[in-house]
Amino acid sequence: MTVRSSSRKQIHLAAHFPGANSTTVWADPRSRSQVAFSSFEQLARTAERGLFDFLLLAEGLRLREHKGRIHDLDVVGRPESLTVLNALAAVTERIGLAATVGTTFNEPFELARRLATLDHLSGGRAAWNVVTSSDALTGENFRRGGYLDRADRYPRAAEFVDVARELWDSWTPDGVPRPFAHRGRHFDIAGEFTVPRSPQGHPVVIRAGDSGEGRELAARTADVVVSRWGSGGWLPGGHGTRHGTLEDGRAFYADVKGRLAQYGRSADDLRIMPGVSVVLGDTAAEAQERAAEIRRQQVSPQNAILALEQLWGTDLSSYDPDGPFPDVDPVPDPTLTQGQNRRGDTVALAEKWRALSREKGLSIRQTVIEASARQSFIGTPEAVAAELETWVRQDAADGFVLLPHLTPGGLDEFVDRVVPLLQERRAFRTEYRGTTLRSHLGLPEPAWQG
Repeated sequence: MTVRSSSRKQIHLAAHFPGANSTTVWADPRSRSQVAFSSFEQLARTAERGLFDFLLLAEGLRLREHKGRIHDLDVVGRPESLTVLNALAAVTERIGLAATVGTTFNEPFELARRLATLDHLSGGRAAWNVVTSSDALTGENFRRGGYLDRADRYPRAAEFVDVARELWDSWTPDGVPRPFAHRGRHFDIAGEFTVPRSPQGHPVVIRAGDSGEGRELAARTADVVVSRWGSGGWLPGGHGTRHGTLEDGRAFYADVKGRLAQYGRSADDLRIMPGVSVVLGDTAAEAQERAAEIRRQQVSPQNAILALEQLWGTDLSSYDPDGPFPDVDPVPDPTLTQGQNRRGDTVALAEKWRALSREKGLSIRQTVIEASARQSFIGTPEAVAAELETWVRQDAADGFVLLPHLTPGGLDEFVDRVVPLLQERRAFRTEYRGTTLRSHLGLPEPAWQG
């Protein structure tokens, strides 16, 4: 496809801290702590050195359980993201600081206050990745217990964001507080907000989701849509979109941007940034070889069986991961792995995997690798830079969220080898031109709604 030479769209880049998930390579000797502040600091400093827009941290409100035991990929735990980002505000200067925080088990006043505080401490660099949660396992960690009915998740989330923005607007731009009052289906609150209007007006609001509800909520409430690439990407909260081809990306981009007008918004009011992984090599063949090795590391024999059990709904520990697929039929069992958002027909997906194994003569582990563990961009730094630019200039994305497979050094190679090439192509900034996250993203400051 021919790139439009007249376009001068700039690429936006962000980084996701690789936490407890299937993309992280734990066995690599370069892998370090997922909890120590030094890991967060190193990744944040690298992203800032690369002039990235923001660093995104995930949320984990309960450790996943598989067959009644803690899921191996979660044993490191998950620190509270806003606490970590407040600390990072002191050791960084420009990069945006994005926290994933859910609307199901939080309250608007308290969360709006914490986000506004981060925005003040960082000089206008705060962002909120809005997620929802519906599983009963997570709900057990909270006083009211249970979970929010699926039909109520998005309405509560939409009203939650509206209330937060009302609170942020309850102080005038010149620092005068005013009482607030909100009467709605999910929230009925009144009083006085304690934090003045923040340096960028409101913290940046990020959303993910591919359902019609998710797209509509993003079009109405979000400043950034962080989506998931293909079958191998991962995003906080288990949500995301799956767009692994340029054509799919363009279709999603056009659909979401096309929804903005009904809310009085323009295409420039929203940034769409798929989550992607990158594998580099000095040659295309070397990059492919490295990618294959990373996939083997991501899907260990143990994890291959675990992934299969999630689909089959039964104990498959007696099967050899390097052997053939189970001869028993899959049965849906949502209780086998708890705390995992797996959407769609798991039985149909299991049958698809079995057909793939049969067609290509693959073992269990080989099939899981083939079906679920893929990188987004593989090639030389020059080839990857060109492809990233093509995606942005062809309106399939406004930028990308890098999903490294190593903590905390997973961004180093991209920043050292790809970013300079993007700058040479005049596709990426050579310096920060503003101080707030909104200025990095090219987003307007929200008008005060007094």
